Amino acid sequence: MELVPSVAAPTRSARNIALVALALGAGGLLARAAQGAGVAQVQTFVLIFSSLLIEALPFIVLGAVVSAAIEVFVPGAAFARLARLPRPLQMPVAGLGGFAFPVCECGSVPVARRLVAKGMAPAAAVTFMLAAPILNPVVLVSTAVAYRGREVMWAMVLGRAALGLLVALAVGWVVANRSKRELLRGGHEEGADHGHAAALPRGRRRWRGFFEHLAGDFVLLARYLVIGVAVAAALQTFVSQSVIGSVADTPVLGVASLMLLAGVLSLCSESDAFVAASFVQFGAGAQLAFLVFGPMVDAKLGFLYAGTFGKGFVRTVVVVVGAATLAATLWFEVLLG
Repeated sequence: MELVPSVAAPTRSARNIALVALALGAGGLLARAAQGAGVAQVQTFVLIFSSLLIEALPFIVLGAVVSAAIEVFVPGAAFARLARLPRPLQMPVAGLGGFAFPVCECGSVPVARRLVAKGMAPAAAVTFMLAAPILNPVVLVSTAVAYRGREVMWAMVLGRAALGLLVALAVGWVVANRSKRELLRGGHEEGADHGHAAALPRGRRRWRGFFEHLAGDFVLLARYLVIGVAVAAALQTFVSQSVIGSVADTPVLGVASLMLLAGVLSLCSESDAFVAASFVQFGAGAQLAFLVFGPMVDAKLGFLYAGTFGKGFVRTVVVVVGAATLAATLWFEVLLG
């Protein structure tokens, strides 16, 4: 008997896209009204907000396209091959897997669970989960675009990739002695994550699945982007520059404050470089800490980690990622002079 395609998911996706379009349109109308009001601070806020949003939005779209394509068209067997590597090679290869499997931070969590279920060492799966959102080629390109024209552009791009991999390896090393049973929470069976292409029908329904994932990812990422850009614009406009300067001029405090801000904002790694680059009062080390800490530890990831991994895992990730990022970025600033 021929199955009748469900229309609920496409309808929901269309509704989500419509809501985002309406929100952006309303924001444009408010910006025009604020500019007409002649309030200097409001005009500055609108200018910074719109500039950051326009620069970052194309990378949100590109990231959503890549994420949806991997979700639908890349078979689960491609990830399972990593599990068949010798154990000593699994961690570094899994960390570098972000170049081949560019997933966002939210998508990397179910992929890591799948890798553990397929037999990969838990430490290697965790390394992939933390490194992939930073080594994602889209993320590195967006970082280069955000810092284009600055002397530190290549230092930020290469430093983000290298530090992201090193911090991910550090967390993997810390959890290396945990077994699969100790690492994962109960009730997570293989294939429980959102299905990959192997579980999807072919032809038109596969393409429908691609556009459904694309719409869902775009709505999710755009929502966090708008919030993050608004906060960044507000800090640049309404907070006294003397206050920001006093924090930024204190090396440890400046780095720690941007790490905390990255955790609270919960930005997508495809767009966070544009927000980080806007904090011109802070040094390159503090901005790099924002770019490395955020994709590994933020508010939304905390809930995902807690629901996927066992007791104490969130605390371990926060402590190791925080300490390693703080120490490494302070040395980064020293090396840059």
